[in-house]
Amino acid sequence: MDFDVAPDDDPARLAVRAWLAEHPDPTGRELAEAGYVAPHWPRPWGLDAGPIDQLTIDEELRSAGVRRPSNMIGIGWAGPTILHAGTPEQHERYLLPLLSGEEIWCQLFSEPGAGSDLASLGTRAVRDGDEWVVNGQKIWTSLAQFSSFGILIARTDPDAPKHSGITYFICPMDAPGIEIRPIIELTGGHTFNEVFFDDVRLPADAVVGEVNRGWSLAKVTLGNERVSLSSGGSLWGMGPTGADLLDLVRAAGGTGDPHLRQRLAQLHITEELLRLIRLRTVSARIRGEQPGPEASIRKVLADEHGQAIMALAKDLAGAGAMLTDRGPLGADVGVWHHGYLFSTALTIGGGTGEVQRSILGERVLGLPHEPDAEAGRPWSETRRA
Repeated sequence: MDFDVAPDDDPARLAVRAWLAEHPDPTGRELAEAGYVAPHWPRPWGLDAGPIDQLTIDEELRSAGVRRPSNMIGIGWAGPTILHAGTPEQHERYLLPLLSGEEIWCQLFSEPGAGSDLASLGTRAVRDGDEWVVNGQKIWTSLAQFSSFGILIARTDPDAPKHSGITYFICPMDAPGIEIRPIIELTGGHTFNEVFFDDVRLPADAVVGEVNRGWSLAKVTLGNERVSLSSGGSLWGMGPTGADLLDLVRAAGGTGDPHLRQRLAQLHITEELLRLIRLRTVSARIRGEQPGPEASIRKVLADEHGQAIMALAKDLAGAGAMLTDRGPLGADVGVWHHGYLFSTALTIGGGTGEVQRSILGERVLGLPHEPDAEAGRPWSETRRA
């Protein structure tokens, strides 16, 4: 594909500029209604935008200092799955508030005994008339304390094979019987949570797709999760990029240390590779394809890239890196110290680097499967695949 961006007088670029002139400080709702939050989504939620048009929109919003709503799980994971398998009524109810950031979403997948081996989940949902009654526990649930809704997978047929009998639900996070407990991180922050379900009742229309066929939708969500976690900033789409660190080095006059220079060059190379893989992913999504093994490639690269950025930032700070109030090359400490501590989680969350490499080995390189000890299934199908 052509990786050149649209010229300055391109009609699509001019249209975005004209809209921004009329909306110099747009709300999340205005951005969503204009289709600028997820331009590659089909209308009316997006613009059916091609990869170049999407990059053009990104450039113009960035130049105007306009930030899209912050709702990573909703926009990046829940929304595409609901768009893929939800009913028209679910589209109308959830997609616009999700895109606008008015309703934050979380993901209720991992469990204490079912993290990488996600299909072994124990949370149960039992049909009771027009409702489902949910009991169980989820863990590592990011943003649960702020969320209006969560995407939930639960076992609805305990007698079915491991990857069957799982149903995908939309769960209101204020439903009676839900308890959210914080998990305090190494950074001192509170991003993750445990979530407990005690006879939580969900209506029948909370089901996305077919009852007992939720595993295939979970894989759609996980593919989008890997794409979303490897986008933008180095901390799962947040925080600074490699380019931000390189800008700091240039502003400080560069470095004469050959080892540091080599590491900086590698950061630039990896950043460019991730940009090109992102274009490939966007192009595939526009063609209606769900994320495939390339999502695992991108996540492996992005996670290790984020750790490399933060480690190099600490090294550039010299002895001051041992202090919590010193950033690289005199930069405001801001996200750098926090990012260095947080970056240890990057290769674990959202599917470990080892899981992603097993997926690539089996599905891309055609290497022999590692049989599951219980069911004889390929290892990558039993894990967070």
